[in-house]
Amino acid sequence: MTPLYALWLPILVSAVLVYIASTIIHMALPGWHKNDCPKVPNEDKVMDALRPLAIPPGDYVMPRPADMKDMKSSEYIEKRTKGPVMIFTVLPGGPVSMGKPLVLWFIYSLVVGFFAAYIAAHALPPGAPYPTVFRMIGAAAFVGYALALWQMSIWWGRKWSTTIRTTIDGLIYALLTGGTFGWLWPH
Repeated sequence: MTPLYALWLPILVSAVLVYIASTIIHMALPGWHKNDCPKVPNEDKVMDALRPLAIPPGDYVMPRPADMKDMKSSEYIEKRTKGPVMIFTVLPGGPVSMGKPLVLWFIYSLVVGFFAAYIAAHALPPGAPYPTVFRMIGAAAFVGYALALWQMSIWWGRKWSTTIRTTIDGLIYALLTGGTFGWLWPH
């Protein structure tokens, strides 16, 4: 067993490297995620129609049944048939600010690194060989960075192409995390 406190440096360094890799993926390769969220047809008309409703920020589904029984009602089935059927997120209006999401992304990367470290610290001794550390940390980090995203396609109808691209991003982040821990694992 390796003490968790001995892994603070690989946790921090891996989060920094993931942050840098994420920046490169989204800034230097803008086409990679360009089609994740295409423009809504007649965007201006849709925005003009929705604006007076003042929908508060949050996640919504439309039409939304009251319960499982309502899903079988003729009224609900008619609404779904007529459409549109949507799952959507409303964000606050105003200028785009990347500060908060970037800070939260870095904290998230620290959390993924921490839990990967927690798992490996209980399974691997100090001086564990690089390939063993890389494999264990990489697998744990992949779970944190990628697998939970699949639920968005399974349950929320997100395009599988978006989930696959984001999973590839998660694999890159996991490889960087595993490599960092393998390099900085205490001896």
